[in-house]
Amino acid sequence: MSRQGPVVPIRLEYTLQAPSDGLLSNPFMRVLGSLHRQGSIAGAARELGWSYRHLWGYLKARESELGRPLILWDKGRAARLSEFAEKLLWAETRIMGRLAAPIENLATEISRELSLAFDDAVPIAGCAASHDLALPELRRLCGDAGLMLDLRFEDSVAALQSLRRGQCRFAGIHLPLGVPGLGGRGSAIHRAFATRLRPGREKLIRVCAREQGLMLAPGNPLSVTGLADLTRLRFVNRSPGTGTRALLDDLLAQAGVSGERISGYRQEEANHLSVAIAVATGAADAGFGLRAAAATQALAFLPIVTEAYFLVCDRAVLESAPGERLRAVLASEAWREALAALPGYRADEAGSVVSLRRTLPWLSGAG
Repeated sequence: MSRQGPVVPIRLEYTLQAPSDGLLSNPFMRVLGSLHRQGSIAGAARELGWSYRHLWGYLKARESELGRPLILWDKGRAARLSEFAEKLLWAETRIMGRLAAPIENLATEISRELSLAFDDAVPIAGCAASHDLALPELRRLCGDAGLMLDLRFEDSVAALQSLRRGQCRFAGIHLPLGVPGLGGRGSAIHRAFATRLRPGREKLIRVCAREQGLMLAPGNPLSVTGLADLTRLRFVNRSPGTGTRALLDDLLAQAGVSGERISGYRQEEANHLSVAIAVATGAADAGFGLRAAAATQALAFLPIVTEAYFLVCDRAVLESAPGERLRAVLASEAWREALAALPGYRADEAGSVVSLRRTLPWLSGAG
């Protein structure tokens, strides 16, 4: 049996510069490399632009942290790297050989985002949004179009609360449209959204249409045909406050199925991907969520409803630079292509602005 050494903790860092060349490096390994090349502390100090005293103190501090000598001193000879330090450099060479390409890709992404931050002509807009698999790509496309979309995922109710508090300009929510019986007065969707949307003051920007349904083990071995079958399965749910939970509650009520009869109905996961993983790993027989999330785990999927994803914003934001750039990205061919690559997504009128009252007639008289 091979002997395995202790796990070595590492910390990833990057250096912020303006402008940045996008390179990631390990400062400690840079010091060891300089010592190896120069063959002396004095030579390495000159190459690094450090004082002899500073480099000496740096090396002594690293030796104390690592509990190993880094420099060997022989009478009549210049200081040289210890065998341990040479092995560290050798390991660094192998690591960089394996990871150079992915690290450089990551560095490029970091550099790109930071370059936008240094560009005074690029506005930033906060977006608190219900979890969605397409929005990270929207953030990337916005960056290409000169808009920093500061995206964070929250449940739908929390996203609207962030909008109310002025902590973001856009709030991402999703709602079923044109489905009889969903969103009516007294429904879970009505309770979640009716008092948190402001017709007349706020508008909806269409983002996409997406498919939600039951995620099941590959091949659907339990022969699930609909929501009524959940009473004989182990289920994993989403938390209250999410649009998906409100949607499911209304769908179950419409099907005459009580959540109390479903094993695991109060077992909750944070997002669509974690629900898919719970099913894929056998922690549950079924979950409710996005077709695209099911596809990431090669799960079977039973479609239940198609819903619209919107960004809610104050109508004044529509004419601002962030509002105009965001709508242009949503209406672009690049966005349509991005959605076409995600199972269950469509770019139905993406980028168009619609009225709350016309789109959600059940808001009337919400108070």
